[in-house]
Amino acid sequence: MRVLLVEDDATAARAVAMMLRGHGAIVDQTDTGEEALELSRHYDYDIVVLDLLLPDMEGFEVVRRMRSARVETPVLILSGLNRPNAKVKGFGMGADDYITKPFDKDELIARIQAVIRRSKGYSQPVLRVGSLQLNLDSREVQADGNAVHLTGKEYAILELLVLRRGMVLTKEAFLNHLYGGIDEPEMKIIDVFICKLRKKLAQAGAGNLIGTVWGRGYMMRDPNSPAALSAAALHAPESLNAAA
Repeated sequence: MRVLLVEDDATAARAVAMMLRGHGAIVDQTDTGEEALELSRHYDYDIVVLDLLLPDMEGFEVVRRMRSARVETPVLILSGLNRPNAKVKGFGMGADDYITKPFDKDELIARIQAVIRRSKGYSQPVLRVGSLQLNLDSREVQADGNAVHLTGKEYAILELLVLRRGMVLTKEAFLNHLYGGIDEPEMKIIDVFICKLRKKLAQAGAGNLIGTVWGRGYMMRDPNSPAALSAAALHAPESLNAAA
């Protein structure tokens, strides 16, 4: 998952970012509302974790302006304000969840994951595509009942594909999700990751799930869905060289 953390307290921001990264998240950070609005408009985040007391504007205003700009990224407010009217106001502005400080780390992670699942249309942490099973909470992957051991980058790519199944994802989208614009390698690295991921899934019994859409990118398809079967006829043979 990719998270935008908006927090002006440097110590708190460092602690939350470290915790999120420890659970495999890509974290972008800012300490102002204006930059948060700019980043949320231009990048595809899974969730925004937002403090209310920012130096340039209240977090409530950040949420209001995000929704006015039709930015639908889920927002979890993380604030020291525990008054009921603050929570009511946050939800009224369009926030998806509200946690007060101090907070339990495990609860924060669980609620972030739950908000992301709901935003993608899933109520349970275990997602299935054909014989593939992915647990968003434990980050465990199985194919045809066999454990699939993935690197951090391979898992991040698979999670993104599963959460956005049926959507074509460009190589630029993968790079942005994996590296957040920092020290990005050449685009062909995505082809390498996809090739390795396909091999591991195929060896475990879940091959032919990641499709190549020529000139556009990659997509996760359910081999049992009629739409995927008909769409497969439009795709060229899937090889690493062809996708490069």
